[in-house]
This record gives sequence, structure tokens and C-alpha cells, in this order.
Amino acid sequence: MSQTVEHWLSFKKDRLNEMKMIKKEVVQDFIQSTWEILFPGFSDEILDRNTYFELKLNALKRNLILLIHSIEQMLKIKLDTNALVEEFVEQLPKIDEELGMDLEAIFDGDPASNSKTEIILCYPGFYAIFMYRIAHKLSKLDIPLLPRMLSEEAHSRTGIDIHPSATIGHHFFIDHGTGVVIGETTCIGNYVKIYQGVTLGALSLKDGHKLKGTKRHPTILDHVTIYSEASIFGGETIIGPNVTIGSNAFITSSVPANSVISKADEKKKL
Repeated sequence: MSQTVEHWLSFKKDRLNEMKMIKKEVVQDFIQSTWEILFPGFSDEILDRNTYFELKLNALKRNLILLIHSIEQMLKIKLDTNALVEEFVEQLPKIDEELGMDLEAIFDGDPASNSKTEIILCYPGFYAIFMYRIAHKLSKLDIPLLPRMLSEEAHSRTGIDIHPSATIGHHFFIDHGTGVVIGETTCIGNYVKIYQGVTLGALSLKDGHKLKGTKRHPTILDHVTIYSEASIFGGETIIGPNVTIGSNAFITSSVPANSVISKADEKKKL
């Protein structure tokens, strides 16, 4: 073995000593305990109603503490762990309220749904929204890394990629969902429904990381429906209220309220 390779391996070993990995099973346990608090009895048996929530809440706190400590060591930062955990717990009623409205929107908007129980247990769009609501609250608390880990966990399971920093209003409905992409600075209003393959993205990012912190993704106002494979790009693009975007439309400029946009319309503009 050459000295170059030996030196390189020695360097990698030193890096291993510095690393504190975030254990995937702890992430999964955190997700599971949060799910079981918000949807009790949907994935586990409730043996004692008097102690159920206390046990699940303790598990959630324990796992979140472990995750934050691992993040501190990996990134060499200091966080106020106990305060962050308590602040997240305080957000649980709000998350529950938001998910209840999302669940209502899916049930009311999808004639194929037979019950809200079916949606909770079977709909990938609802699971992705659940993960987004958790990750978004963690992101708002400025906890690094973990929100993206949760969003990528949802992405790998559902094919739906929602950045945790995106802003999404109530009564949000993702139908089918595979291939949906919602970028970091996207703003979505209330009562918005999107179908599979929709991209809410940024225009060409030739300046790359220099654009961090700027509005790069579109704004979607209330009561908008976006059909499959439509793509909407740009931080200055605003889709007005009560707009319907047809399948395969490619949009890079704002759309006024109460409009119906089809792929053919976009071709005419080009």
C-alpha cells in the first residue's frame, strides 16, 4: 500500500473518531412515537388509556433529546435541548389541528376514499403531509439537519419531496402524489390540491448557493388546483386564488385569479 493511501486512510480514521452518527432507528422511533400520539390506536394497541399518552410523550422526548445531542456533536454546535424539546411538544396540538384539516380536505375531495381511517393508514399523500408538518415545526425551531432527514424519509417512502421550510396552509391535499416536488421557499395557501408529478420549483440556479435565503420558488394562493405533471417555477411567480392549472403546463410567470391554464395556453404564450 502506498504512503498516499496510508495517509488518506489515517485521515479517514481520525474523522471517524470525531463523528457521532445519528442512528436511523432513533429517527424511526421519534417518527413512530409522534405518529402514535397524533393517531392513537392506528398502529399500536392501547393497553392502558390512563398511561398511554404519558408513555408515548416520554418516548418522543427521549428520542428527540438523543437526536439533538447527536446533531450537536456532528455539527459541533450547542443547542438548548430541553427548551427545544418542550417547544416542539407545545406545537403538537397545532400539528394535530392542521392534520385534521388536511384529513378533512382529502376525505371531502376524493370520492375514492371510503373513510378517514383509510386515508390515515393508506394514503401516501397524507403521510407525506404528516411528515412535513412535523419537519416544518422543527425547522421553525431552527433545529438543523433533522427536518431534512424527516423530509427525505417521507420522500423515500412516498415519492413526495416537500422541503421542510416550505410554507403550506390548511386543508392541503396531495392526490396520488408520486413525483411531487415542493421547493424550500414555496408558499402555498389554504384549500390547495395538487396531483402527482407536480413541481413547484426554482428557475435556473446558475448562481447556486449564493441564492440561499432568496425567494426562488412560486407562491400558490387559496383554492388552487394543480393537475398532474404541471411545473411552476420562479420566486416571482404567483398563482392567484381559484386558479386551475392543467396537466403538463409549464409556468414561469404569474397567473391571475379565477383563471384556467392548460398546456395549450402555455404554448400560445411561447
